Amino acid sequence: MQSAVARFLRYLHVERNAAELTLKSYREDLLTLIEYLSDEQGVVPRPRDLTTQDLRRYVAAMHEAGYAKTSVSRRLASLRSFFRFCQREGLSDSNPAKPLRNPRREKKLPHFLSTDEIGSLLQTPPRDEPLGLRDRALLETMYSAGLRVSELVGMNDGDIDWENELVRIRGKGRKERLAPMGSFALRALRNWFKQRRLAPSVPQGLEAPVFVNKFGKRLTTRSVGRMLEKYLKLTGLDLRTTPHTLRHSFATHLLDRGADIRSVQELLGHKSLVTTQIYTHVSTASLRAVYAKAHPRAKTTVS
Repeated sequence: MQSAVARFLRYLHVERNAAELTLKSYREDLLTLIEYLSDEQGVVPRPRDLTTQDLRRYVAAMHEAGYAKTSVSRRLASLRSFFRFCQREGLSDSNPAKPLRNPRREKKLPHFLSTDEIGSLLQTPPRDEPLGLRDRALLETMYSAGLRVSELVGMNDGDIDWENELVRIRGKGRKERLAPMGSFALRALRNWFKQRRLAPSVPQGLEAPVFVNKFGKRLTTRSVGRMLEKYLKLTGLDLRTTPHTLRHSFATHLLDRGADIRSVQELLGHKSLVTTQIYTHVSTASLRAVYAKAHPRAKTTVS
């Protein structure tokens, strides 16, 4: 089993060019399965010896241990991919994970900020400090283009098309897309670039990172999270807000103002329209709240 997992991870890395985070997730999911299957002597059955019933017991154990439904679904997806590989490579006669169904997921609406809250947040970084200019450009860019935080920190100087006001984004699965940039974000980026050029430690050239720390190194996703938390405390905004909240807010605000859902799908880089449709529920909920508050006959006041 261990050698089959090693072959599968090598296949993902070499042939599928999977991202490091993807490999890490698969590795953790499959090592957890191995740990569950190991007997007292540490012996693990071969992939061809496992049955759907074995995997059903594994899924039941995850539920009993209190795993979230999203975690169970992700691990099932890993199992299906792994056993599909084993079947193709002759390591298993069938895919025992194929009949397993994902647990029914609760529909959770994403947290987002109002336009006034976004405006307050984007105005918070100080204009008279180098890192304040960086943080303002960073937040403006993330909201303007609806970026994932990993896409944001992965941006290089050569990705920005100043003339056409576009930025090239490397998204999930190494897929690239072009995202338009608003005037506020472009102005904030120009101000940051002027400041950044003054620092001798910052690398130059088309492959140079757009957003760097005080040592001239590329920012990490964790650094962006800490930076955002600092400004949330300064503004008094909801501390549940994460960098991904700006992406949720981007999509929600576009749909609230009449953007076509297919266009929003393209802008977000979603593979499936189903993923984008969650934002239509947010917009509808927002409209219902406004209607209930404003319409004189929205609520019954007499019996």
